[in-house]
Amino acid sequence: MKTAWDYTTLAHSYLKRPDYAPSALEEIFRIAGLHADDLVCDIGAGVAHFTLPLVRFGCRVDAVEPNDAMRALGMQRTADCPGVQWFEGTGEHTGRPEGMYDFVSFGSSFNVCDRAAALAETRRLLKPGKWFVCLWNHRDLRDPVQQAIENIIRTAIPEYGYGTRREDQTDVIRASGLFTDITPVQGEVEHAQTPAEIVEAWRSHSTLHRQAGDKFAAIIEQIEQYLAGLGRETIAIPYTTRAWLARRVD
Repeated sequence: MKTAWDYTTLAHSYLKRPDYAPSALEEIFRIAGLHADDLVCDIGAGVAHFTLPLVRFGCRVDAVEPNDAMRALGMQRTADCPGVQWFEGTGEHTGRPEGMYDFVSFGSSFNVCDRAAALAETRRLLKPGKWFVCLWNHRDLRDPVQQAIENIIRTAIPEYGYGTRREDQTDVIRASGLFTDITPVQGEVEHAQTPAEIVEAWRSHSTLHRQAGDKFAAIIEQIEQYLAGLGRETIAIPYTTRAWLARRVD
């Protein structure tokens, strides 16, 4: 069971992506009322960026990931975590049992689903009264380095857009009629990387990859040249973790 977007060639680059803001994770787990040993379905688990914080909190996790390469890397990263099991599936069709989960999560994956279908599947998975979350890390475009990178991208692709990942998810969740108590959460995090690591992370940027087409390699090269010109061994990148939680309507 696969998605329309193939992440196989980008999988290793995803390892260089930033972790979510600790303050946001703490608030998400508090609102969701998570406890150690709760069972979570982490959908679009990728290389385990959200799976690992769930495990550290003490949860058992069924990680669902459609891409073989991403799932293999996630399995490697959680090999020492006995509470994690990996499954092939999508946000619309996870293949997991009905009404079994204390929490359902979409870490940077809700935007690649048919969101209405994924919400219906999420409600099917959740126990009565339980919560789900969708969340992303967004670069802070007010930062001068991020502004310069944004200018490189928009010079090559004037119509460049981020799709649904930067949208407020409230309306689509409310329109489903399946969830209540929609609650936004936000937290700030700084991710220090070498210029080479930043470039590698950009290679994993599937939205840019799709919209750039045959311009992608040239854009990555310009970003690489710009970062090299800064003359810094490491660069601090500010991110905002943005999340939306909602509770299953019974």
